[in-house]
Amino acid sequence: MAEEVQELRVIAPIPAFPAPGWSFGPYASLATVPDMEIHDSLKVFHPRYLNIPRVGMHVQPDLMASALLPAAKALVKSGFDFDVIDAYYFYPDGVAAAILAERLNKPLVITAYGNDLSLIALRSPRAAKRIRDSARQAGSNTAVCKALADALTGLGIPEDKVHVVLHGVDLELFHPPEDRSSLRERLKMTRPSLLCAGHLIERKGMHFAIEAIAGLPDTELFIAGDGPEESSLRKRAMRLKVADRVNFLGHLNQDMLRDFLGAADAFVLMSSREGIANVIMESLACGTPVVATAIWGTPEVICVPEAGRLVPERSANALISSIRELFLEPPNRQKTRAYAENFTWTRTTQDHLKAIAQALDGFSR
Repeated sequence: MAEEVQELRVIAPIPAFPAPGWSFGPYASLATVPDMEIHDSLKVFHPRYLNIPRVGMHVQPDLMASALLPAAKALVKSGFDFDVIDAYYFYPDGVAAAILAERLNKPLVITAYGNDLSLIALRSPRAAKRIRDSARQAGSNTAVCKALADALTGLGIPEDKVHVVLHGVDLELFHPPEDRSSLRERLKMTRPSLLCAGHLIERKGMHFAIEAIAGLPDTELFIAGDGPEESSLRKRAMRLKVADRVNFLGHLNQDMLRDFLGAADAFVLMSSREGIANVIMESLACGTPVVATAIWGTPEVICVPEAGRLVPERSANALISSIRELFLEPPNRQKTRAYAENFTWTRTTQDHLKAIAQALDGFSR
C-alpha cells in the first residue's frame, strides 16, 4: 500500500484558440498563463488544447487528452516515469485522464467534485456514458461527499471502487479571532451579521440572502466575492430598500475572509448545487455556524447543532426561519470550532492514499 507520494508532477491543460490573439470572455486571461510554473517547488505544466466554447463539450475530453499525451510522454522521457495518474473532476478532465491512462498503460484514480456529476452527467447522456466508462476503467474513484459517491454507484460503478474522501480545512489559517468584539468593531459590524462568500452567480443564491434581510430588520449582510450577478444583486438590495444593510466587500484574500468569517454571527450559503463547499469548513473553523441549503454534500457536514442549520428549501422565507432558529439558540462557538477540527487535511491525505493504493494493487500491466 502507498504510504506517501515520493515525487509529484502536475499537468493542467489550458484552453487555447485556433488564431493567435483571439480571446473569449473568461478564457482571455488564460492566454497569459505560462507553459510551466512552480508552486512551492511543485512543477505545474500547462499544455494548450483546442477549446470550442459551447459547441465543443462532447469532444472536449478528446481534445484535452491530445494535449495531455505529449506532455506526459515528455515527463517519462525526462526520467519521471510516474506510477499512477490521479485526476480531478470527472468531465472533461477525468475522461481525458482515462484516455491517457489507457494509452500509457497506467493505473488511474478519478475524483468527483460536484458539477461533473450533479449537472453534466444529468444533462448529457453522452457525457454520463463517458463518465461511467472512465470510472469503470479507474482502479478506484473518490468523491468529496457521499451524495456524489452515490451518484457514481447510481451510474453502475461497483461500491468497492468508490470512496468518500471528505476535504479538510486549514485549521491554522482559519481559526476564531482572539478578540471578536474588537474585530467586529474594526469591521463595522454593529448588528447581528450574516456573511455570504463566493462567486456572484445565481447558483450561489446570494439573492435569497438579500431577500431574507428584508424580513430580518435588525440584521445586516456582508457579501464577499465578485462576479456577473453583482449589478443585479445591488439593484435587488435597492429595490427591497435594504441597501444600507447589505455590504459588498469585493474579492477578499484569505486573511480578510478569515476575519469576516470569525466576526460574523452566521455564514449563509443558499447554493442549488455543491459537492461540499470549502468555505463551509472554513466558517466552522472560525467558530461561526452555517445556515445552508440541504443539497448534495452539505448535510454531511451540517449535521450537528454546533455546525448550524439546514434550510429545507431554496427560498427567502425558509432562510429567514432557519436564521431565526439559529439566533434563538446560537451554538457555543468553541464547540463549533472543535467540531471543525474533525476535518483535517491529514485525514484527507490518508484516505486518498488508500484509494491510490487500491488502484496500484489492482493494476495489471
